Amino acid sequence: MAKDKKPTDSEHNNERVVTQNRRAKRDYEILDTLECGIALLGSEVKSLRNGKVSIEEAFARVKDGEVWLYNCDIPEYPQANRFNHDPKRPRKLLLHRREITRFAGQASQKGLTLIPLKIYFKRGLAKVLLGLCRGRKEHDKREIIKKEESQREIRRIMQRYQNR
Repeated sequence: MAKDKKPTDSEHNNERVVTQNRRAKRDYEILDTLECGIALLGSEVKSLRNGKVSIEEAFARVKDGEVWLYNCDIPEYPQANRFNHDPKRPRKLLLHRREITRFAGQASQKGLTLIPLKIYFKRGLAKVLLGLCRGRKEHDKREIIKKEESQREIRRIMQRYQNR
């Protein structure tokens, strides 16, 4: 029996999620995603391992052929004292050149935005799941909420009839 059980992606990749941007799915339509590395200082890695990070207002931009993450708040690590970092400094995202031209090029041409969807550790390295997103209007958000609520209600009713 135990042989048939296959490991899930998080078990197989040794992945530990630090934070997720829950508002992104509500505020944006996610068209494509890409995993990329992030260049961090030692005190930033320590803060991330403690789970202290906020990506609610964060976004990425292409500047001089490189992708940078802005407004990502990683608070100072108290034990680092004088070797600490600036909490809101721009951080470089590590992508291959062809990924930058394909992924970030679409963002600049079509008026789309690069939004970090989650930050996690994979095999000991900090990673960012970057999403190519299009902003939603207020009425679109309302429609999606109505659809989700109706789907949830249908699932509840179906479970009641299956449990009888």
